[in-house]
Amino acid sequence: MEKIIRIGTRDSRLAVWQASQVKAMLEIQGCVCELVKVKSEGDLDLVTPLYAMGVQGVFTKTLDAYLLSNKIDVAVHSMKDVPTQLAQGIATAAVLKRANYKDLFVYKNEHVLEKYFYSDVDEQRIAEGVIATGSVRRKAALLNKFPKIRVENLRGNVQTRMQKLMNNDWDAAIFAAAGLERLDERPAYAIEIDWMLPAPAQGAIAVVCREEDVEVKEICAPLNDQDTMLSVNNERDFLKTLMGGCSTPVSALAQVENNKLKFSGNIIALDGSEILEIEKEVDLRDATEVGIGCAQELLANGADKIVEQIRSINK
Repeated sequence: MEKIIRIGTRDSRLAVWQASQVKAMLEIQGCVCELVKVKSEGDLDLVTPLYAMGVQGVFTKTLDAYLLSNKIDVAVHSMKDVPTQLAQGIATAAVLKRANYKDLFVYKNEHVLEKYFYSDVDEQRIAEGVIATGSVRRKAALLNKFPKIRVENLRGNVQTRMQKLMNNDWDAAIFAAAGLERLDERPAYAIEIDWMLPAPAQGAIAVVCREEDVEVKEICAPLNDQDTMLSVNNERDFLKTLMGGCSTPVSALAQVENNKLKFSGNIIALDGSEILEIEKEVDLRDATEVGIGCAQELLANGADKIVEQIRSINK
């Protein structure tokens, strides 16, 4: 009997879409696959901010348990949700070619664009308004640029968050562009935020399996995009070296261009009061530890103080 590859996924619409892409890619190779839908802890609690949920693996640990108990053969995740330290016994089998990595400013009325996009720096510093996001990183970046705005917590799947935006007196809400585009739900009233660096690995999809499952690793290997893997590994190394967790005000973007890796990263105080930034460009042959080196440089230049402040607040 031919082996059936059991693909574990959260049961949200976006997660199922992502897992279905992996299923289709494996089926092209001649594999027989089935989806196994699982509700994660992060999907069950739609009220508590992510930073208050003990975020390490909040969207992945249920699927980790399914993998380790041999209920599934692979799990598919938005890679930005995957802890920088994988659970023992689990390995990355493939990282798909990255989609749009940018954050998206979704607004209700065009008049708000003037203060958030077309005003000068001084006007932005005094701009007032309300923007919604459930992301610690996005909140810190927003407060750094617009210190007088109020940031509302926003949780739920894409459809729930969009409805909350429509139902509340907010200027806008921030979404990952990739999520809306994958569901073909990117609204016309949305602008990509060029000044906001993404979460490490944003826009990338990860396929993980059991560490010892050599057969599944070989089956998944053709799905891997080398440039994306190199880029997101450096971004995640940057995050891990600075903070370790995935719900922190740390942003990073690595891109392969003309045989070079261009890296940009930052860490921001939770209240937006301070930001430390770094940029590097290196040849690909020297690119495996760029993220680590950039994080170490920021730590030596004062990022350690921001890290300690964040940890003391989160205790």
